[in-house]
Amino acid sequence: MNLVESNKDETMQWAAITGVIATVSVFAIAQGLSYPLLSFILQRQGVSPAMIGLSAAMTPIGFILSSPLIPALARRFGAGRTALTCAALSAVVLALIGWTQNVYLWFPLRFLIGVVTNPLYVLSEIWVIALAPPARRGRVMGVYSTIISAGFATGPLCLLAVGTEGWPPFLVGIFAFVLCGICLASVLPRLPKVDEAGHQVSVLGFVPLAWLLLFAVIVAAGFEQGALALLPVYGTHHGITETRMSALLSVMIAGNIAMQVPLGLLAERLSARLVRLACVAITVLGCVLLPLLIESPLIWPMIFVWGAVSYGIYTMSIIELGERFTGSALVAGNAAFSLMWGVGGIAVPPLAGGAMDVMGAGGLPITLGLLCLALAIASLAGRRKASIVR
Repeated sequence: MNLVESNKDETMQWAAITGVIATVSVFAIAQGLSYPLLSFILQRQGVSPAMIGLSAAMTPIGFILSSPLIPALARRFGAGRTALTCAALSAVVLALIGWTQNVYLWFPLRFLIGVVTNPLYVLSEIWVIALAPPARRGRVMGVYSTIISAGFATGPLCLLAVGTEGWPPFLVGIFAFVLCGICLASVLPRLPKVDEAGHQVSVLGFVPLAWLLLFAVIVAAGFEQGALALLPVYGTHHGITETRMSALLSVMIAGNIAMQVPLGLLAERLSARLVRLACVAITVLGCVLLPLLIESPLIWPMIFVWGAVSYGIYTMSIIELGERFTGSALVAGNAAFSLMWGVGGIAVPPLAGGAMDVMGAGGLPITLGLLCLALAIASLAGRRKASIVR
């Protein structure tokens, strides 16, 4: 009887994990669709590139400013109710964006969509971490990272089917957010109450507990956003065509998607901290090799691995977060991860772009390489055993 109950509990646990990952995958599709869609619309309206970039920055600013509020919202209203409300509000705000079609009104609306989608993402990630069996956390979080990346990559592909004009693309995004809420509601009774720990930890209070993990998140976000934004510019300096650079970026994203599960399995055999250090070291090596291989056929396998290990820094960090923290510290930690992802995504691309203005094309790999090297040095210097915070 005990064995039957144990098997039933395990089946329900995996069903809950599947449901939460499905929720996040649909959310990622909606987010991945909205970024290029709104840029295309603003471009047709004759809005300047600087204004388009400023408009796009409103969403990560919403992520940053809403992150410290998430632990309090989860405690006050419950994680499930907060996430469901955010899914509904995301659909409403996207509908308002489609209805207004005005660059100035989009500034507050895009800020709001960052505010209301962030808790949905953070709380879903907390549930996956809490549900994942410790012995299989590496592969579960690898699958999670893979599906998130695939969802973001699928979003723009939806535009090929529905176009970028009128209501059809907005309706796809709105439906995706509604479906996200439905998926979440279906598994809500099986989700753990991760927001009711006795000792409450704030986002700012979490920083000294795991500053190295948070620095790793800044590096991973800054690398991803900096590479996606500036590699096409880097390729132009080397006479690489736009078509070839687009293909290289696709290969980089493919490496990200394909390799997170193998990296997660490796983390189970070794440790997330050790695999993260290896990912950082290989990322630095990629920065050194980029100028040497950019015009060589070897750039294709190199950039595939580069995409895999650079995002692997984040995957390993989230695995270690789940190993070290529980309860309100886990909630605060995930919110802090979201905040630092926004900080890295906003700060590093302008820094790398400024370096390219001063040093030429080489400013990109130098900036990204020095950033990753600083993380490697900090990781080696700060290796000490951390106790689990409850």
